[in-house]
Amino acid sequence: MEDYEGDEIFEESGGVYICSGNGGPKGLKRAKTRDENVDDDERKLIRREFEHHEKGVARINNGSFGCCPSSVLSAQAKWARLFMQQPDSFYFNSLQKGILQSRQIVSNLINATHVEEVSLVDNVTTAVAIVLQQVAWAFMEGTFKKEEDAVLMLHYAYGAVKKAIEAYAVRAGACVIKVHLPFPVSSKEEIIDTFREALKQSKAQSKRIRVAVLDHVTSMPSVVLPVKELIKICREEGVDQVFVDGAHAIGSLDIDMQDIGADFYASNLHKWFFCPPPVAFLYCRQQLLPNLHHPVVSSEYGNGLAIESAWVGNRDYSAQLSVPAALEFIEQFEGGIEGIRRKNHDCVLRMAEMLAKAWDTHLGSPPELCSSMAMVGLPDCLKVRSEKDAMDLRTLLRKRFGVEVPIYYRWATVATDPNSTERPKPAFSAYARISHQIYNTTDDYLKFRNAVNQLVLEGSRLQ
Repeated sequence: MEDYEGDEIFEESGGVYICSGNGGPKGLKRAKTRDENVDDDERKLIRREFEHHEKGVARINNGSFGCCPSSVLSAQAKWARLFMQQPDSFYFNSLQKGILQSRQIVSNLINATHVEEVSLVDNVTTAVAIVLQQVAWAFMEGTFKKEEDAVLMLHYAYGAVKKAIEAYAVRAGACVIKVHLPFPVSSKEEIIDTFREALKQSKAQSKRIRVAVLDHVTSMPSVVLPVKELIKICREEGVDQVFVDGAHAIGSLDIDMQDIGADFYASNLHKWFFCPPPVAFLYCRQQLLPNLHHPVVSSEYGNGLAIESAWVGNRDYSAQLSVPAALEFIEQFEGGIEGIRRKNHDCVLRMAEMLAKAWDTHLGSPPELCSSMAMVGLPDCLKVRSEKDAMDLRTLLRKRFGVEVPIYYRWATVATDPNSTERPKPAFSAYARISHQIYNTTDDYLKFRNAVNQLVLEGSRLQ
């Protein structure tokens, strides 16, 4: 295994020191760390806002559950208390105004044509149900042809999305076309070519694709997909509608609805935009809005999706009302959300490259296909041979080493000599999906590196 840039890493509080090879104190040079990318005021702000995080845990898994600063949590608590102080006044005077303000912020962020195109929902899972519900109705009402028309999805679609397609579309009579994308991946062109070929094959099978469900950032493995180019291919091949699952997008990627060109787009505000869960947005082209309804039917049914979603009965709406507080927090940082996004991207790449060099592995995708997350290959001697092994390793890292990071198990085959009569031999590999958010420090990734090195060392002793 190699150390960072071929040199020896010395751990020190607040940064990393690299021995340049001269030896002794004079031979030490300080590596550029994430902490040096923020000024003293921002560093103090980060420590104050995230002091509620459990001490001693390397949280390099922001992608799963996100994070919420103390000031935003306080704003959420104020909204919840305001509701309970005088529910009638809150319902008639505050709720709809507050949610409209949150929707307007999102509308501006994503460059929607009109605020009516933006609805606030609990999460992307809810948004998927809203879109697929109208697909099911189209099959049941005869607009779509059962056993002939299809829904297209990616092999790497999020598990809940796959289940939603099964629950809504398949039960209503839809065929499912599953596109297998490559991983590891070397370029966006590799993704585009694979996707284009899959659509051509489906066309040859006389399947009409009514809805394509695409990811902007796949969850596991994490790869930024060229959705604009994929949507263009969908249009060329006659796909009726395109829904983009952008669960990880807002706060980690630039999102422009006019540029992307999707019919539907959803993203969680509680992952990378510092909102408390649960809150997400669903964008829908204005001309398609009449077909969409919230699956929880309330007294607001028929008043438009945005209004239906803003009242699904007596419940806590404080997360949806906290979007302005999250934006206020973000604007305290240089460059706002764009500055945060750029720093997170640069830092996660730097940490991923450090880990890959330390373990003599590789990244799962090139830098331009990484968001604020990156896939780092794990040493094969860890012997992750199944999804259970991956979960066992994740649990071990959490309980023994205080490192929280998802592990991805990938099964593949090793190509053999084409003239050989032997069957291809199976090959196994595992990747860690590391995230970087503003609260992370270099020490979090060094802790992860050292934990894996310790497990590798213990494994070698057993052999």
